[in-house]
Amino acid sequence: MRTRLTRHFIEFFESERSSGIALLSATILALLAANSLYGQEFLELWHIKLGFDLAEVHLQYDILQWINDGLMAVFFLLIGLEIEREIYDGELSDLKNAALPIFAAVGGMLTPALIYTAINQGLPTQKGFGIPMATDIAFALGALSLLGKRVPVSIKIFLAAFAIIDDLGAMLVIAFFYADGFSLIYLLLALAVYGFLLVLNRRSVNSIPAYLLPGLLMWYFMLQSGVHASIAGVLLAFALPFKDGGATSPSFRIEHFLNKPVAMVIMPIFALANSGILLNKELFGQIISANTLGIFGGLLIGKPLGIILFSVLTIKLGLARLPFDVGYKQLVGVGFLGGIGFTMSMFITILAFGETAIAQSSKIAIMLGSLVSGFIGILILSRDSFDTIRSFHDQNRHRIRTR
Repeated sequence: MRTRLTRHFIEFFESERSSGIALLSATILALLAANSLYGQEFLELWHIKLGFDLAEVHLQYDILQWINDGLMAVFFLLIGLEIEREIYDGELSDLKNAALPIFAAVGGMLTPALIYTAINQGLPTQKGFGIPMATDIAFALGALSLLGKRVPVSIKIFLAAFAIIDDLGAMLVIAFFYADGFSLIYLLLALAVYGFLLVLNRRSVNSIPAYLLPGLLMWYFMLQSGVHASIAGVLLAFALPFKDGGATSPSFRIEHFLNKPVAMVIMPIFALANSGILLNKELFGQIISANTLGIFGGLLIGKPLGIILFSVLTIKLGLARLPFDVGYKQLVGVGFLGGIGFTMSMFITILAFGETAIAQSSKIAIMLGSLVSGFIGILILSRDSFDTIRSFHDQNRHRIRTR
């Protein structure tokens, strides 16, 4: 039975591909700007304070923090909605189909984290173990789109599915391991608002403002709690009614509305604000360290190794099966594409190391590891596609000769 793409997945794939191009452009622009004659002004721009203080409400942060804590909460809202759709009406809705991407994602998270930890054990940098764990959906699908229709549909769905689960795992890691200045009172207030949103869901309230306004309050409480504010975006996503997933569903309407703004505005702004790395002697002196080797090794070796091993183990145990048009060689290629980590890796770098020299060298390692891993993945899949096409033509020639 052949795999068919739904209209929603086609829109999702096109959106992520466009986002990958926009992300790459923003990253290159940030690097050029940071190392230009106006590099200092460009870097200082992101630290201009915006906001207000009113009574007990403190909302005055620099532009960089508004982006990382505010705009990224919207990004996480969209990721949460995508996960919800996959669970209710996508690849993860059927346990047999879901088993392969779930185990691939688990292997792709655990193995790079173990490699990083093994290299950085006992060092101050060991808290960066989460950096190489996540796959960047936009860059990975963008890289895959370079091969066009030569890549089976099943590969695209598998990559998207395990990358989405990856994001869920990264969110859990952020929530449990990267809380800063924890406040139980504010966390309980955030959870109380979330409880109220769930009550609205149970009562079939479909008014979008009825969810967004309390959701904004939940974001503020989560921000003050020390648990990263972006988690509020995920909670809001799962509080929104999914219903049948149709065009009238609040979940669908918000997801459909956010697709383009997140892909073409929020993610490029994040890349622009966080990829401005000043390439100087001090940075090059830290390029080779336990931290950068852990990130590079985690992305280039840990991600594909974990994805491939856990996938093969799942298949051998009979818990899942490869799609009919996908072979183990293609699985290896997709495993390397899983080593493209950018948005979530950069995000966790900021949480782990702030705006330090270690963070800057970490970002370089993320870029290099992602670039090499992505190149190898494309090379394997393009050669495999070429071999498949050549085999198809050879079979046709043989049939013609035997007639």
